Amino acid sequence: MNKHILFIVENHTVPFDKRVWSEAIAARQWGYDVSVISPKMPEYNKSFETIEGIDIYRYPQLFEAHKKFDYLFEYLSALFFQLFFSLKIMFRRPFHIIHGANPPDNIFLIALLFRPFRVKYVFDHHDLCTELYKVKFGRNDHFYKLLSMSELLSLKFADVIISTNESYKRIAAATLNGNGNKNIYVVRNGPDTGRIKIKEPSRDYKEGFKYMVGYVGRIARQEGIDILLRIVRHIVQEKGIQDIKFLIMGTGTNLNEYMEMSRTMGLTEHAEFTGLVPYEELLGILKQCDIGINPEHTNAYTDKSTMMKIMDYMYAGKPVIQFESTEGQNTAQDASLYIPDNDEYKFAEEMIALLHDEKRRHEMGLKGRKRIFEHLNWDIQKKNLKKAYDHLDGCTSPRKIRSHQSFLIRQPEL
Repeated sequence: MNKHILFIVENHTVPFDKRVWSEAIAARQWGYDVSVISPKMPEYNKSFETIEGIDIYRYPQLFEAHKKFDYLFEYLSALFFQLFFSLKIMFRRPFHIIHGANPPDNIFLIALLFRPFRVKYVFDHHDLCTELYKVKFGRNDHFYKLLSMSELLSLKFADVIISTNESYKRIAAATLNGNGNKNIYVVRNGPDTGRIKIKEPSRDYKEGFKYMVGYVGRIARQEGIDILLRIVRHIVQEKGIQDIKFLIMGTGTNLNEYMEMSRTMGLTEHAEFTGLVPYEELLGILKQCDIGINPEHTNAYTDKSTMMKIMDYMYAGKPVIQFESTEGQNTAQDASLYIPDNDEYKFAEEMIALLHDEKRRHEMGLKGRKRIFEHLNWDIQKKNLKKAYDHLDGCTSPRKIRSHQSFLIRQPEL
């Protein structure tokens, strides 16, 4: 009988969560049986379905957090459903590994329940929850202390820790005082270049504009959408530059709020919100863009975090502009401009200059794509995920990989 991995994720649904879905696909290719528990979203609202041999169980989101106390109810209700489905799955087909993706840092509670049954726990460290909380709410209160304790316990009780970058690995090692450092594996986010089929968009999103600047990501307060709109206002209204369109692709809890902000600021002609776009089509739309941007200010959270949107821009062959950050530079290197001191005015000016320099944009875009295929694509990154699972299995695989094709790096044409 094959070994069985149960993935649990709270803040995104599957298969829309690209990282978790790529991990689940990889585990399936390596011979594991795979199940996933994730929340329902409008685009994926089936309670159960099987996709590519992976069983997906989805639970309803009874609460969607907008304020601080909302998160407590959202996480507790999610934990209830995760526990219910975990027990249901265990009864039907016992699992051997729980692979929990934060936020929040509470899935270890479910893993502890199954520890007497020799179930191992993989803590997939996606976000720095304490740093993010402080950025959003600006205080070290009781919730902050609770998050800090949850993070510590998640790291402490994990049999293996997966970090999205070297900064997260250092933080995990420091939190554990160096104990268990050998069980921390860096598995960076990266596009699965062998599986992604880039789709041509259904229309010309430029709509007659000379230039188009693209944003990809969640539409939430911590994502810097208000900063983006201020930059648009500076360019369009204060500098009077009318030939640039800004395309904002994604959905989130604050989508309607920022659409209203755009209307209030008089930017609707130059800033289009698309809502959720399927990933393959999103990459096709990025091909129409001239620049990809990340407008998040640098802070304790963003400085150490790897933003997947950066690699999407690089994969699409587009230059990037972002505020200066440790992991932003580690990811994009020469494919990006880095704006110091969270200077929004300089961000806008550098963007205008880059838009007017077609040769430089092309060179930066080529460097970004090259870095994706040589260092950051998923076929390279998932090797450390395999090492993590092998560590749990005593360095043995459940069975041979079904096809060698999953290791081939194929570069599709843009």
